[in-house]
Amino acid sequence: MRQITNHMPTAELQALDAAHHMHPFTANTALGKKGARIITRANGVWLNDSEGNTIIDGMAGLWCVNIGYGRKDMAAAAARQMEELPYYNTFFQTSHVPAIALAARIAELTPGDLNHVFFACSGSEANDTNLRMVRQYWALKGQPERSIVIARKNGYHGSTMGGGSLGGMTAIHEQGGLPIPGIVHIDQPHWYAEGGDMTPEAFGLQRARALEDKILELGADRVAAFIAEPIQGAGGVIVPPSTYWPEIQRIVDKYGILLIADEVITGFGRTGNWFGCQTFNIRPHIMTIAKGLSSGYAPIGGSVVCDEVANTIGGSEFAHGYTYSGHPVAAAVALENLRILEEEQIVEHVRDVAHPYLAERWHALADHPLVGETKLVGLMGSLALTPVKGERARFAGEQGAAGFITRERCFANNVIMRHVYDRMIISPPLVITPDEIDILIERATKALDEAYVKIKAEGLLQKA
Repeated sequence: MRQITNHMPTAELQALDAAHHMHPFTANTALGKKGARIITRANGVWLNDSEGNTIIDGMAGLWCVNIGYGRKDMAAAAARQMEELPYYNTFFQTSHVPAIALAARIAELTPGDLNHVFFACSGSEANDTNLRMVRQYWALKGQPERSIVIARKNGYHGSTMGGGSLGGMTAIHEQGGLPIPGIVHIDQPHWYAEGGDMTPEAFGLQRARALEDKILELGADRVAAFIAEPIQGAGGVIVPPSTYWPEIQRIVDKYGILLIADEVITGFGRTGNWFGCQTFNIRPHIMTIAKGLSSGYAPIGGSVVCDEVANTIGGSEFAHGYTYSGHPVAAAVALENLRILEEEQIVEHVRDVAHPYLAERWHALADHPLVGETKLVGLMGSLALTPVKGERARFAGEQGAAGFITRERCFANNVIMRHVYDRMIISPPLVITPDEIDILIERATKALDEAYVKIKAEGLLQKA
């Protein structure tokens, strides 16, 4: 079998990639003409590409490499498990040690009575599980009419038929017949873009009460659950006003609605606590996990379920599952990841070292002429780009054009930042040091400077 090494010329790798590899969320024909960036190695917070560039990863891969790249102890854990038990399923009244140990460890870490784990291979799969689980829960409670799930516009819960439907992103809903029936969406708590003349606090209450309005419109006896991210990640790192989550909690408690906290991004230290629901004092019945569970070293996700829901579901066969649920190698890797997070006090590092220093440097970017707002919770931040400072103004042209230019200047300056329309976002590995934060900010600032010049030169610095 032909082996592909990292020493092939970039052009050959790009040609093979274009010929055979279909990328997610990509116009593949256009990418084939441009040529993909080929990443060859990684260590800590640093990436290397096939052209010899050293790049600081401000996105931790895809929000996931919490402990940083290149951990040999993670590779050793995978190798040990592959030699001992490379695979077995958890169907047919069977289990194995890695899945048992990981489920028990997650139950110890998660707050409240979230004591049960249904494993999946990704957050998307876990949210599909959640959709079926809440409907089965109410059916077993003798209320099968409670099948509607309320979610948020611009939320992201994956791109499967279920996860993509639960999410509220227009671009996803325009393809493949989404959303599927029984899912409705309410407005997001995005004060900067949608708050008008309201204070953030008043706006937070208004957007939270949209949930109560929707419950009353549909009928509380028809609503199964509300699903939301503590902080909207792929939507642009949208941090809700301080009044939002307490009011959401009041409403779900009042109407007996199940609350699903999608912690695929915010879990495992990202917000300066183990979980985002601790940061925002949320009490979910189900928590979606993935990404930081294994720091991206192996594909694994899951639904962490409270006692009441798990015990009810457990009363009969739940006709749902995946071939790789609780895969032993992925579970062993996740256990090692959790050991590293705890023993090396990485969550504490985020809270006490990395976040305070990044906050100082990040919020200083608010002085840049292209930046209208800075947000940061833990190591999860965003910049709102604007043509006119002080007005929360949008660009007059195509939304995202300024963000795309800024993202391209980031790539050119060897820093990975992502754009969501005209918001720039970061989510670096949790192990990032103050010295590395300085490099990230220096490169980001240079990219912003270059983007501002280009945006102005192209006549895009006009407000809508």
